[in-house]
Amino acid sequence: MKNYDLIIVGAGAAGMMCAIEAAKRKKKVLLLDKADKAGKKILISGGGRCNFTNLYIEPSSYISNNPHFCKSALSRYTQWDIIALLEQHALTWTEKTLGQLFCDQKSKAVVTMLLDECEKSKVTLQLSTNIQSINKNDVFNVATDAGDFQAASLVIATGGASIPRMGSSDFALRIAKQFGIKNIPFHAGLVPLIFSQADINHLFKGLAGVAFDAIVSCNNTSFKEAVLITHKGLSGPAILQISSYWHKGDPIYINLLPDNNAVDWLLEQKNQHPRKELLNVLSEKIPKRLAQKFTEIYFPSYPIEQMTNKKLQEIGEKLNNWELHPSGTEGMRTAEVCLGGISTDELSSKTFESKKVSGLYFIGEAVDVTGWLGGYNFQWAWASGWCAGQYV
Repeated sequence: MKNYDLIIVGAGAAGMMCAIEAAKRKKKVLLLDKADKAGKKILISGGGRCNFTNLYIEPSSYISNNPHFCKSALSRYTQWDIIALLEQHALTWTEKTLGQLFCDQKSKAVVTMLLDECEKSKVTLQLSTNIQSINKNDVFNVATDAGDFQAASLVIATGGASIPRMGSSDFALRIAKQFGIKNIPFHAGLVPLIFSQADINHLFKGLAGVAFDAIVSCNNTSFKEAVLITHKGLSGPAILQISSYWHKGDPIYINLLPDNNAVDWLLEQKNQHPRKELLNVLSEKIPKRLAQKFTEIYFPSYPIEQMTNKKLQEIGEKLNNWELHPSGTEGMRTAEVCLGGISTDELSSKTFESKKVSGLYFIGEAVDVTGWLGGYNFQWAWASGWCAGQYV
């Protein structure tokens, strides 16, 4: 039986950050992971480019049953702190759209940075290790297929159940349940939306691969980004973002002309180009294949001088507020994150320690805090891991 001050389960972004900070405080830290590499989800993030944070981190960009819970951690370890850590390791970054920061040296360099910090602080990293059981008497006893370990404190940093091919699971919820800690079942977030086969045939047939910028809205929330039509329905950043706010049965609304009042624009076109066919007019603003589908389904195409102003108003309103009814999501298989997790009522927002079980901590995606697409979830991992690392 090997003894440590702290055992962390999960060598991802949150787990490694927590290990580094705790070890800096001279804690004897064991970092366990069942994977054969640390930071596997970091390595695939942003297509291997690692969107490690966002310039515009705000608590309002996070979804939780307690929207205030994330404020403390995000204010104590900010985007500027993780940027400074990269700079200490001579890593550089580039800002892409909407404040998204990508590491120029790619995801592997970010993992190497974290591993170097772990090594410098004398963290013991043990990979390819499966946990068989966790129990607590005076201390936590962690039985694994590589031996048994003891520690006064235990941190669960195993994330959510999204992208199961990466080895993710609901391990955190199972541990919470074992210790009587309330949790919210995981469900897919930042995930493509799917439609019934009837809707696919009617609305999207022949359009797979068509992309366009739009404002997508649902439940009083909107995102202006790209939309991509797929064989199963809709994807692209705007759809992934809105999926975290969508519930089964809800409609979504797509504004195909996000920078125009479509009614005013169509009336203007009628005055300026009266003989132009509707299809050609629409093709100036939206992809031609989509414009063609629109005229097939909703409004036959003929010269707009032959259309009444009332008809153009009807068309314009449809363009600015296209109502669609997804049948579901692609689920955990392709979800970038999970919604749900350990109930924030059960944790200290300062330390991330369980209020019921002394010495037990939950951090990162395991907690019921989910960020927007674009580096927000990484920042939550860094911040929650850093904060817990000050106290474990």
